[in-house]
Amino acid sequence: MLETPLGWFLLFLLGTFTGTLSGLLGIGGGLLMVPALTFFGVPLVEATATSLIGVFLSAISGSLQNLRSKSLNWPVSLVLALFGVITAQLGAWLGDRLPDAGLSLAFAALLLITIYMMNLRQKLKRTHPTSESVKSEGPKPTASQVALAPTAGIGLLAGILSGLFGVGGGVVMVPLQMLFLAESIKSAVRTSLGAIVPIAASGLAQHAWNDNVLWIPGLCLGLGGILGAQVGTRLLPRLPDRIVNTLFQGSLIALSGYMIVRTLPI
Repeated sequence: MLETPLGWFLLFLLGTFTGTLSGLLGIGGGLLMVPALTFFGVPLVEATATSLIGVFLSAISGSLQNLRSKSLNWPVSLVLALFGVITAQLGAWLGDRLPDAGLSLAFAALLLITIYMMNLRQKLKRTHPTSESVKSEGPKPTASQVALAPTAGIGLLAGILSGLFGVGGGVVMVPLQMLFLAESIKSAVRTSLGAIVPIAASGLAQHAWNDNVLWIPGLCLGLGGILGAQVGTRLLPRLPDRIVNTLFQGSLIALSGYMIVRTLPI
């Protein structure tokens, strides 16, 4: 079905939807594209590889809009990306060698851990509200002021997960930035989206070398993602942080349930 004009149109619509979420939540879109492609019978490793085309193109689209609006914290994005690109190759290499069921369960566990980390950050924020508000309202750090060690660690982990699961790494970067860098969720979303561009490109290159990429379906996803990311990045400033948090966590819960169910014998 994915090789027919109807299939290409459905993928374009999926890319538009996931691109909107990418711009809104900074999660790259792979969280929805990977399960959707597996629903159409695509093996998980190929779904992961193909989704990275959509992740890459939608991240470019959204980040350009954030640059135009001067809301992208590019020094942090740059550090995240530099270290994420390195380990994205390792993640893609591992994804080509691990069993499909194991990857699905690991993906679901990753999503649930992410929810826990975000809730932990919210608890810390309530415990230390004064220091949090001072940092979040201050000027954006310059390249020399970025907390290199924690930012590099986040980038390294995000790169592995991007190559392994095709998620762009934002699923980890957003909550970890909130947890260790005291970023607000909107700032973390924008920074994550900027870092996703080179990280996704790195993972895509490795998967292309392994001949895992379905190029036409991936480009259909990507074209839709370009459009959707423009919508999401424009919508983000209009929504309260509480709504963005709820949307982020709700999407992770639903997708973790799907990835667990797909491993069960039916």
